[in-house]
Order: sequence, then structure tokens, then C-alpha cells
Amino acid sequence: MAKTLLRSGDLDDFQAVGGGGQAVFDSALQIRETLRLRKQQAMVDCLAIPQLNDDGDRVNWYSPLEGQAVSWLAADSESRARALQYLETTLSAAVSLSRTCMRSGKTAQQLFGSLLEKALQFPGENHLFLVAGKPVITFWGFVNLNQHAREDVLDCLRQSAINEPTIMSLPDEKTATPPVVTLSQIDEPLLSPPALVAKPPAMVLPEPPAMAAEQPARATPRRRFPFWIATLVAVAIAIAVVPLLIPTSVTQTEMPTVDVTGKTRAPLPEIIAQLPLHQADVVKPAPPEPAKPVVIAAIPKEALVMDASQVRAGMTRFLNGNWQVQVAIQDPATGNAPGLRFQIQNNKGTARLVHGKNIVCRAEIFSGLHQTGELMIKSRNNARCSDGSRYPMPEITCKAGMNDVAQCVARYDAAHAVPATFRKIGA
Repeated sequence: MAKTLLRSGDLDDFQAVGGGGQAVFDSALQIRETLRLRKQQAMVDCLAIPQLNDDGDRVNWYSPLEGQAVSWLAADSESRARALQYLETTLSAAVSLSRTCMRSGKTAQQLFGSLLEKALQFPGENHLFLVAGKPVITFWGFVNLNQHAREDVLDCLRQSAINEPTIMSLPDEKTATPPVVTLSQIDEPLLSPPALVAKPPAMVLPEPPAMAAEQPARATPRRRFPFWIATLVAVAIAIAVVPLLIPTSVTQTEMPTVDVTGKTRAPLPEIIAQLPLHQADVVKPAPPEPAKPVVIAAIPKEALVMDASQVRAGMTRFLNGNWQVQVAIQDPATGNAPGLRFQIQNNKGTARLVHGKNIVCRAEIFSGLHQTGELMIKSRNNARCSDGSRYPMPEITCKAGMNDVAQCVARYDAAHAVPATFRKIGA
């Protein structure tokens, strides 16, 4: 029975990730088959089956399971929770298997482990489907353009699992009864001081004694005023009375100064006149130092440039081609550095070395990216030479320097390391 088509898309719309210098997608079918042989069926069922079109620029993703397919966004919260728990267990098993393979002494096992480490990366929640209740990932081994691989692969799913806020229903405008507000309810907040919440108690003003004697014996109601009116009256009285208390006939220079002991001191202007004053010197600021020109060195056309986006994705396409490698050692017979050339394509190639009196040596080499981002180029054995001898091959490591130009070191053993430079040449 034909599998269900889950999703299609152009490869140029996404960025491939990888490890060991290879992209995950380039080995997608081999990864699924290796997991199946290792009896990791739960992992195999999570990875959709890719199929390229004839032009090699568009891929269809098919479900490995039979059953009804529902997108992650359309699934209910209970189904999402079960699928997320299933993926967490599967991802944990994949990480454990990846670390075990990368500790192996075999190169093939190390490569599989580095690819499996990035295999469960996928662009986002809209690339996950639930088939018969089980999660299936499409576009695995890819992330969105200009993005890095997520440290927490399932973070995008946890974000979407957050419950949406509940929107309270609003009453119908036709049936809703507006609240009744009385005139006293409207006036009361306006008459109250704005800084107070409760209505302040009224202030009782006492009657003058003379008037009190003329009043009849019966009690009369006393008038109450709001607190804030009394406050304004007190402030107005203070403003009117204070100027009358300040004498205007004494100027500032005539007013004597009395200290705490009661002795009269000289006025402040006379004391200032007796102080020794000097004319201030005007100090000119030092002229600013001229800005140093920024020197930007041009990148040689033939230099080995470790493309940052490829390094982040775990790929080494920048290494494809023919290279002249200059190693800082001397040939005992000629006193010159041996001629060394690399021909590399997709992390595999050959090395050709010429030393002595035109003795040609050859060796197979392979390359890859370390987890730290360093480029490594090695040979499995010493080079075989035309005179029947063997010649040791260096292990070269490179890291991105200024403008991502490779800074390389060649090691013949643990104690000897010399600089090495790459220059791209024709075929």
C-alpha cells in the first residue's frame, strides 16, 4: 500500500545541517537503514521517507506508518502531549546512540554518530505530523534559512503546547442592562480630594463668644465644610500675612549676620572682599589624537576560506577542489619544502607528495569538521612512494581566522607542529 504524502518543498527554502563534513540529507536513507539494522524501530518510525524529484531541487516526504495523518497544529492537546513525550524518549535514545558511536575507533561509526546527532533537527512545528497518533518528522536534517540548529530540538513544540488564553464572552449590546448611576454618585467623586479614597470628616468651626450669647437657648445646627476648602483658606491666609511680617526697610547688605554665640559678624560681601582671589587660568584642551586608519587586508583569491554558514551546518563544500599545501619543513636532500598537493571532493581525496630527487608519493586522505568547528585532514596510512619507500603524512587542522581565512597547522607527531598554508590551484 502506498505511503501517505505528508509534505513537499524546495530544498533551497531550507538550510541543511550535518556532521563529520557531510549533510544529513545526503545520507538520509542510509541513516534510516542503519537505525533499522540496529533495531531502533521507534526512531525509524519518527523519520519521514524523503524522495527527490527528477531535477533534484524538490523533495516529497512520505509517512513510514499507515493511518490517518493529522498536522501537529491541528491535533488536540492530549494527542500533542503524548506525541511530545514519545519524541523526548526517542531523542534521548538518539543522543545516547550518537555519543556511543562517536567514541568508537572506527571512522564509519564516528561519521554515523555525528550525523545522527543532527538528524532530528527540523525547521518547526508545521513540519511535524501525527500518523495513527505517532509523531512523524518531515524535513529532518534541515533548519530554517539563516538559523542555527536548536540546542533543545523540541523547544518549538513545547512553545506551541502552551494553552491559549481564554477569551471571556461579552454581553449582548441589545440585552445588556446599563448600570444606574444617581446624581449623588456622580457629584461625590468630583467634590472629594483626588488624593483621598474615603470622604474626609467635616471640619466644625466654633462660634464667636459674643454671638453665642445672643443666640436663643435651642441648639442650632453647625455648618460643615469639606476638608479641602479649609486647607485652601489656610493657605490663602498664609500667603496674605507672610509679606506683612518681612521688613522692607532693611536691605541684604545692611542686615547684620549673627552666629550661634550671639556675636555680630561682618556682612558676607565684606568677608568675600577680604579673601585672596586670583585670576583663573584658561586651560586649553589637548588636541585629540588623530584616528588611526583601519587597514583591511584583501583576501587572496586562492586562499582557503572556511565559510561560516557551512561550518555551522557541519559541511565542508569550501574544501572541494585542488590545493597546493605549503608545510614549513625542509627536505634533507634538497633543503626545500616537499611539494604537497591535495585533491578533495566531499571529504575524500588523494594526496600527492614529491620529495628528494623527484620521488613521488601518494596517499588517500579524508577530511571532516570537529565539534569545535576545526577542520581536520588526515590520511589512514603513510604515503606509498615510487621508490618503494613510505613517507609519513601530516595531520592538518585548520580554524577560521580573520575574514574566515583558514589558519592551519600540520602535525607529524604529538611533539612537532608546523604552520601550513593552502592555495587553490587548477586541476
